[in-house]
Amino acid sequence: MKFLELKRYLDAKAAQYDHPDFIAGDPVSIPHRFSQLQDIEIAGLFAATLAWGNRTTIINKCLELLAMMDNAPYDYIRHHQPRERLQLMPFCHRTFNGLDLLYFIEYLQHYYTNVTSLEFAFSGHMSPEDETVEKGLIGFHKMFFALEHPERTRKHVSTPEKNSACKRLNMYLRWMVRKDKNGVDFGLWQHISPAQLVCPLDVHVARVATRLGLISENKSNWKTALALTERLREMDPEDPVKYDFALFGLGVVEKYV
Repeated sequence: MKFLELKRYLDAKAAQYDHPDFIAGDPVSIPHRFSQLQDIEIAGLFAATLAWGNRTTIINKCLELLAMMDNAPYDYIRHHQPRERLQLMPFCHRTFNGLDLLYFIEYLQHYYTNVTSLEFAFSGHMSPEDETVEKGLIGFHKMFFALEHPERTRKHVSTPEKNSACKRLNMYLRWMVRKDKNGVDFGLWQHISPAQLVCPLDVHVARVATRLGLISENKSNWKTALALTERLREMDPEDPVKYDFALFGLGVVEKYV
């Protein structure tokens, strides 16, 4: 498929899936339950962290977790007592368990005691001249694990330093940063540009991107995520990750192989 033909095809697919109808069946529906910035940030972070496996199961587990926080995550994070965290211990989704959750909650309480928005945990490590969010992801990882923490929890927060594709965090950043006229992504964060975002890359997206000739190797790692994003930036320099909708829709919904 020639470049312009491929661009027209992916533009059409992006427009098809970047639509309000997309929200209900996707983990992005979890932060969409809220209107306050911090509620959206916290619900979004957990929804992205737990976005592993069947989407219906992910949504149900997120709803279970929100109920444990009285469906008011920011209020819970700020005002709960450390001993109350023990009530969260029974929570589990795949390999993310109560011990991991307790550390996430502890870190978020520590963070929001000092800072108003989770944006700065990423943007504080970046500059407008940075081509991508790589420094932001690395800085967030280091900051997140600055407190005493269970070693096992590290596997739930990825970093480019380990050549991870950082799929879930890149998806979270897409939600928070991308200015979306269709209302799927929130566009609430102002200090990171949509042009700096990196396309969330998992096995489905990598397979579709390889079949379309956008990447040469069907691998889910940071190097490949950057290579894919660079190709997508050729199609739309200001909003390359809008094509995440197209690649995801082709891979997961249409089973494009």
